[in-house]
Amino acid sequence: MKMISLEQELKSNAYPGRGIVIGKTPDGKKAVTAYFIMGRSENSRNRVFVEDGEGIRTQAFDPAKLSDPSLIIYAPVRVLGNKTIVTNGDQTDTIYEGMDTQMTFEQSLRTREFEPDAPNYTPRISGILHIENGNYNYAMSILKSNNGDPDSCSRFTFAYQNPKAGEGHFIHTYQCDGNPLPSFEGEPKLIAIMDDMDAFTDMLWNSLNADNKVSLFVRYIDIETGNYETKIVNKNK
Repeated sequence: MKMISLEQELKSNAYPGRGIVIGKTPDGKKAVTAYFIMGRSENSRNRVFVEDGEGIRTQAFDPAKLSDPSLIIYAPVRVLGNKTIVTNGDQTDTIYEGMDTQMTFEQSLRTREFEPDAPNYTPRISGILHIENGNYNYAMSILKSNNGDPDSCSRFTFAYQNPKAGEGHFIHTYQCDGNPLPSFEGEPKLIAIMDDMDAFTDMLWNSLNADNKVSLFVRYIDIETGNYETKIVNKNK
């Protein structure tokens, strides 16, 4: 697979929706993940990321303007031991609870499907980073309707064992803007990861469409120690 520029990929797409990036720094020392949300409606744009224990959750920026909390208020990131779960919905909890009872990432997600937001049927995208004894691997998943048919759910899991330093993968909910919104197609896109967390965060945030971007989360995890650093950027302040 040819590596693409994540910066150009984001700048050329006004509405990729919600996106997950997972990879490894060029020096091979850090596992990296990022998650961003975008919005077209006032309800979707009325959000911020806040820290919640070792993870994060979405929260209404102005509670008075929150018209419907379903599908927009959830915990995108949770940590279960040496596993970091990142998703675009409440399936974060499904994965956490499933894996806490010895189910796999994939088995946990078999109980879920795409979001019930006709006519878009937004895909559920999920990722998991597993770091143990200096070893690191990750996986990504997408649950989507069969070309807009809500009676059929297509499930794809992509697993990356011993990922290469400097590389990562990017998956997002929508191909582009539209009505209805077309679901992401294909496997996660191969992209480059930076050693500099600040530079990577700035690149991601500045590349997202200024009107539609809402919040961004970035985490760098030391593969040897498990210690991590987190950055959150919110448009609403």
